[in-house]
Amino acid sequence: MSLLGKKFPTPVAKPMAPFFAAGLVILYGVNSFANVMMSTAEFKNDPRNPNLKNQKH
Repeated sequence: MSLLGKKFPTPVAKPMAPFFAAGLVILYGVNSFANVMMSTAEFKNDPRNPNLKNQKH
């Protein structure tokens, strides 16, 4: 017997699938926006920019 009582066959992943998909779309959009911002003239020479470490001075 289970410690938490009777187990019920409740679907969890299938009803949450649209929310998982929406989260992936939001993460993709934020990543794309961050990559665009890193390549602008304002942030291109920022020492915190990870793309700056690949270039020699």
